Amino acid sequence: MATVILYPAIDIRNGQCVRLLRGDMNVATIYNSDPAAQAARFEALGFAWLHIVDLDGAASGHARNRAVIEEILRTVRLPVQLGGGIRDIAIIASWLEAGARRVVLGTAALTDPPLVREACQLFPGRIAVGLDARSGRLATNGWTVQSDVTVLELAKRLEDSGVAVLIHTDIERDGALTGLNMEATLELARAVSVPVIASGGLASLADIERLLTPEDARLAGAICGRALYDGRLDPAAALALIANTEGRSRC
Repeated sequence: MATVILYPAIDIRNGQCVRLLRGDMNVATIYNSDPAAQAARFEALGFAWLHIVDLDGAASGHARNRAVIEEILRTVRLPVQLGGGIRDIAIIASWLEAGARRVVLGTAALTDPPLVREACQLFPGRIAVGLDARSGRLATNGWTVQSDVTVLELAKRLEDSGVAVLIHTDIERDGALTGLNMEATLELARAVSVPVIASGGLASLADIERLLTPEDARLAGAICGRALYDGRLDPAAALALIANTEGRSRC
């Protein structure tokens, strides 16, 4: 069994740590006005990675919360996976130099595939692609623009580009606590050789247990957000479940 990584999400809007419902900027819940403190808390709880999104950047195409994110990068030692409005080589390079371990390209992956290939060549192992979809079709620009391109179509186009990981988000489940869309995410994982992370809707230990079953072990992990902030998912229990299950699989 491959190691399953649970990525706590820190979504930043107007300098604050928030969670949206299905990507709607008008339905935002503020959970912490100090994202760096939230990151430190996740580190203290024992998480192995952080997933950070500049929501304002995703919508505008330009970094809007750089100072806040740089503070996080200075505060924690955890590797950080960062996305939101990152759409050219110079910005990719600047974030990697600032301390991000991996940069996530979403809108750019659909609108500028050559950029993805160039970035993967320049920064091997450090470029992820976010595949954010409604009913299997990709949405861009902070999920405000709907395309006709399917998740599988874009994933296949980029499979040989050197992308380190694909992040599949079901927008209709994101923040809704209805459970991960395992069927669509597994379909993607079976179709490509690139590791796949599930995102959108993780609600409970049952979702973690599903990730750890042999038939679903091909997934590289999952991103968790509202369930952690609302207390529906006990981080200690989730991490212990992963560690114990993987420990037994190695015996």
